[in-house]
Amino acid sequence: MRLWHEALIPKLPRQQLLGQHRECCALRGLGWNKKHATVDYVFQYSPYKLFQYHMKVMDEMKRRGYNNDPLWENPAYRGKACPPYKEDVIKKENESKLIYPEHDATYMEECIRNLSAKGIYL
Repeated sequence: MRLWHEALIPKLPRQQLLGQHRECCALRGLGWNKKHATVDYVFQYSPYKLFQYHMKVMDEMKRRGYNNDPLWENPAYRGKACPPYKEDVIKKENESKLIYPEHDATYMEECIRNLSAKGIYL
């Protein structure tokens, strides 16, 4: 699992964009707080930040004409297998320049290298 640098979302090829949506769904659902070296940083923040990131992915999907289940546009929704978050867990946070501070220039380079290794050049 990987959350691509958020600045790359509009540039991701179809397969990576739709894969990102599936990964966000998994993380918001049963994957929340399950250890995974690449995405552990998301668990240091409110689940609302993951929702904000996921909305960027879904907005790009819509822009390209793809459909997603509108239930995912509710910050408390966690999928069919999980009960929704209670309001006090979803602490709405103002969106800063970057949703995750870890998505810095170094992380951008790492993502670009990772995509290049897959034959994707942005």
